[in-house]
Amino acid sequence: MSDVAAIQNLVQKQKMLKQEIAKVIVGQEEVINQIVLSIFSGGHALLVGVPGLAKTLMVNTISQALGLDFKRIQFTPDLMPSDILGSEILDENRQFKFIKGPIFSNIILADEINRTPPKTQAALLEAMQEKAVTIAGHHHKLSLPYFVLATQNPIEQEGTYPLPEAQLDRFMFAIKLEYPTFAEEVQVVKSTTTDTSATITPLFTAQEIIDFQQLIRRIPVPDNVIEYAVTLVGKTRPGSGLANEFVNTYLDWGAGPRASQSLVLAAKTHAALNGKYSPDIEDVQAVATGILRHRIIKNYKADAEGISEEEIIKKLF
Repeated sequence: MSDVAAIQNLVQKQKMLKQEIAKVIVGQEEVINQIVLSIFSGGHALLVGVPGLAKTLMVNTISQALGLDFKRIQFTPDLMPSDILGSEILDENRQFKFIKGPIFSNIILADEINRTPPKTQAALLEAMQEKAVTIAGHHHKLSLPYFVLATQNPIEQEGTYPLPEAQLDRFMFAIKLEYPTFAEEVQVVKSTTTDTSATITPLFTAQEIIDFQQLIRRIPVPDNVIEYAVTLVGKTRPGSGLANEFVNTYLDWGAGPRASQSLVLAAKTHAALNGKYSPDIEDVQAVATGILRHRIIKNYKADAEGISEEEIIKKLF
């Protein structure tokens, strides 16, 4: 199949995917779009939202529709790295045998990732970056495609361990979940308080998703689009030649080169999912908020004046 036909196939499959997800999830189109973007770009995503917004249900539904294995890990203060990665035990023949942990799956939901101490959060790092884990000196490859979706609760910050910047940077997207509208909430209550349940049809195989990820990497990008993405990221860095007065006043720290890579990759995916064969500047702008939101650090002045990350990013355009 040619790349042009493959992109048309991807557009069709993506429409079907969204129809399947809509059987269970009401509304939240923007959130689902960004999770789908993240999966086809081969990145990870951080979901930030208050409890009860169906974060777990959404991830479970998406993994079923994608035909992938799904495991949920509830992060708690007493969770140990071996609870995630797995451990070696002595079997009846006095041989060491490796018992795989829940990290050996295609889609991992790391629920409330900021509730666990840094050493356990760090256990995810190698898996996210290298798609492999090292246990007792042995290197174990994870099955592809591999995707970590972490959730974080923006309220109730007592007893939490905020993710360090280096770890936040591994997430391609930070996605904000908002409350549903009145009409959506009515529909949610209607559909969840009866005895009917929707059946999700798997639409992809693991290999198909890997093929689509490779197809997206082959998409050509004009130089002016790459330069625009790199300039946009450069503008977030206070004190640099590109930063404007607004950024210098309200930001302590800007995004690193990984943000530029993510912007270009996500813009390619955004273009492909919309049936375009090459991304333009609009595609970069469409994905910029989710990619830059967690990579810029506001100062006390921005907090005092109630200026959000989104407002700062819009000013960069």
